[in-house]
Amino acid sequence: MSKIRVAVLIEDYYQDLEVWYPILRLREEGIEVVTVEPNGRKEYKGKNGYPIEVDKSIHEVRAADFDGVVIPGGWAPDKLRLSEKILDFVKTLFDRGKVVASICHGGWVLASAGICKGKTLTSYIAIKDDLVHAGGNFVDREVVRDGNLITSRKPDDLPAFMKEMIKALKES
Repeated sequence: MSKIRVAVLIEDYYQDLEVWYPILRLREEGIEVVTVEPNGRKEYKGKNGYPIEVDKSIHEVRAADFDGVVIPGGWAPDKLRLSEKILDFVKTLFDRGKVVASICHGGWVLASAGICKGKTLTSYIAIKDDLVHAGGNFVDREVVRDGNLITSRKPDDLPAFMKEMIKALKES
């Protein structure tokens, strides 16, 4: 079996826990993690000022080389969804049946990538309307899995979110 490889999308003002908790949990499972950004920068800062040095630009990666993606929350998704290459990357993974995991405001990327329609999902309550308008069936639960799409609401949901994501990655 080849090694599982997951991208974690990064932009300024990411929710610190929603980036670092998945990175560390995935690494604990022996999963290769690659941080990916849209602008060609090497460093970004979270909402609390915590920095992260990014591995790759979206221009240096191919969806075909990944088994999944984590879309963290914070204000980063509002910036990530402005990148057509980021949206194409997420949509391609989704269409190929790979794991797409979004937490909190990460749902903005799902909506902009056009993958909410007909899917049951959750997010931070403030973007519920965005997901419903994008065709999603919103539910208020700590984690929701609809096929290869895994969503959660907030940092408190991270244990359930990562448990479901790791299970899905190992099944695929």
